[in-house]
Amino acid sequence: MRPGPAPWLVGEAMSGLELPPHAAALPVLRAVEMHTGGEPLRVVPAGLGPGPEGATLLERRRRAAAELDHARRLLLLEPRGHRGMYGAALVGRSELPGAHLAALFLHGAGYSAMCGHAVLALGRLALDYGLGPAPCRPETRVVIHCPCGPVTAFVPWDGQRSRNPVRFHSMPAFAAAADLTVDVPGYGKVVLDIGYGGAFYAFLSAEKLGLDVCSSSVRDLVDAATAVTEAVKKQFKPHHPDSEDLAFIYGTILTDGKDAFSDEPTTNICVFGDAQVDRSPTGSGVTARIALQYHKRLIKLGQTRTFRSSTTGSLFTGKAVEDKAVLDVLGNVTWRRDSVKAAKEVTLLKETWGCQH
Repeated sequence: MRPGPAPWLVGEAMSGLELPPHAAALPVLRAVEMHTGGEPLRVVPAGLGPGPEGATLLERRRRAAAELDHARRLLLLEPRGHRGMYGAALVGRSELPGAHLAALFLHGAGYSAMCGHAVLALGRLALDYGLGPAPCRPETRVVIHCPCGPVTAFVPWDGQRSRNPVRFHSMPAFAAAADLTVDVPGYGKVVLDIGYGGAFYAFLSAEKLGLDVCSSSVRDLVDAATAVTEAVKKQFKPHHPDSEDLAFIYGTILTDGKDAFSDEPTTNICVFGDAQVDRSPTGSGVTARIALQYHKRLIKLGQTRTFRSSTTGSLFTGKAVEDKAVLDVLGNVTWRRDSVKAAKEVTLLKETWGCQH
């Protein structure tokens, strides 16, 4: 059985409910509240308002930042949101054939290019609210067009509704820089890696900053990660083979340093945007970290690793499933870079974790 669309998702009045008087100049946005591994997701199925217009999703992302940022602030910031709030706004039809949904990802400081925890949640939303393909057992493939490109979610279906665990196949991920030395004010010179998993992150062990990702205070970890992000932005310029719109440092992920393959979980904390903390292990960050581990020959194709959030203890698992090559052209220099296509799925630590709504 395929569920029909919720009436308000297609613009009809909510059953017997009317909105109280409000300022005509303010947008009315209806949202579905979800979370993945403890990381919130406020989904706006009808989008941020008229528009944003554009021939591509990346162009719509630019237009949203320029023309609809008031809607992002209304959704995510106080008093309706909070410092840790994250959002996704559907934007109607994708220009990519085969995509079931297209989404913009919103955070407290702006717009990201990829969000793994949102992809996992949107896969379930698409089936439960009739916004995607007709569900089928045992799992349904949902193609979600993200600003970084199409990402495929695989969502279990029991005949009535979606279930956990959800997994996805990412866009190709790669190591952008390995063993890069960066001068971080207050911490000195540190060696770190830059990985791409739909967004660019700096990666290093918290120990290099005199901290422990499992026992140091979140405030100390956030301050250190933010200092690293700002230093990397000034000293390293990422390049993306598809679009310079994707070539920016999104944040820093501090780890426990356990990058070699092991059946035991490895712990990390992701600090992105304006010192915002991801309460999940971070979908795009896990993907980038897998790419770095594969690049350094610390893991092999098909080896599954488990990643733990240092703030909530929630778990994601991930593995590299395909070795590809990404062709980069920069000026007159052409080179080939090892790349992996990473698959990731959620593993539930508690029944309350996962894609809930």
